[in-house]
Amino acid sequence: MLLLWAEELKSASLWTSLLQDSLLGLPSSGEEGESEEFAADEGCDTHFIEQTDKGYRCSIDVPSVLYKYIIGKKGETRKRLEFDTKTSINIPKQGVEGQIVITGSTKGSVSSAVTRVEVLVESFRRKQPFTHFLSFPLNDTKIQEGFLKFKDEVLEQCAEDHGIDGSIFQNPAKLHLTVGTLALLNDTEVRKACEHLQECQTFIREISEGKPLELEVSGIEYMNDDPGMVDVLYAKVNMKDGSNKLQEIADRLVEYFVSVGLMVREWDRVKLHGTVINTVFRKDSTVEDSGVKGRHPMSEREAFDARNILKIFGAFYFGELALNTVLLSQRYSSDCTGYYSSAGSVNMS
Repeated sequence: MLLLWAEELKSASLWTSLLQDSLLGLPSSGEEGESEEFAADEGCDTHFIEQTDKGYRCSIDVPSVLYKYIIGKKGETRKRLEFDTKTSINIPKQGVEGQIVITGSTKGSVSSAVTRVEVLVESFRRKQPFTHFLSFPLNDTKIQEGFLKFKDEVLEQCAEDHGIDGSIFQNPAKLHLTVGTLALLNDTEVRKACEHLQECQTFIREISEGKPLELEVSGIEYMNDDPGMVDVLYAKVNMKDGSNKLQEIADRLVEYFVSVGLMVREWDRVKLHGTVINTVFRKDSTVEDSGVKGRHPMSEREAFDARNILKIFGAFYFGELALNTVLLSQRYSSDCTGYYSSAGSVNMS
């Protein structure tokens, strides 16, 4: 049955919506009685459907960048949604932030349309590139000096090794640990993320005991199986007292942001790494290390031979720092220090 539907659908986004509806067992608006009541109850869980003189109405907050997926090619997706659910779907003009308003003669039909729009929005939201990330800044002056020394010595002693050149090194002003990435698609979502970060302050200070975390940046590791074909080389960062506080804060941050729907979990535990070399920089120096695997196809990258670097600099000491801040950093940005512009922050002390 699903295959027959797929052949009839011209819009891939509509297919996603209907497939999700089918898998979830959501009722269509054409069904009467108990099914319609079920649909109405489902919609009331997350959105308020108000009764009007002409029927029912519900408003949904959707970032403008996602409107096109609800409209579809030549408006086909919206028309089909309206036809299937017997509703009218009003969408603001492209680029204008506002609410999508769904109206219909019955509460069940409006609820069904709301559910289908939500499925579309969530499906395509996951495909948006990340705009922000939670970070622990490592751009302390001493760490930057240690990194520049590392870079100079590597280029002096290993420049003849395959793929080694100055373009693949991190910008010292942007040294950081990535906790997790977020796709925040309008100012409202950025503000909500900042509010959620502030809500994390209590457990952050409980773990840090109200003090900056004393860290040591020492040693290097690589991210794949073959040291002769490496794309990412990173510095190891550890608590000076041997505790697990840094890891615990990172894991709790991800757990919280996943729970509020602003982050997708990548690993069971956050892999904290301070990138010092990344071959993606070779192609575009403005690209940041996201800490997320698979963002850049391997075919587009030229790996380097890290065997001598690991042999000579495996225990390289970059320095120590007192980390006192978690930042909501904006991708493709710089502040007056050269670090990423911050949309929000919370201190550990």
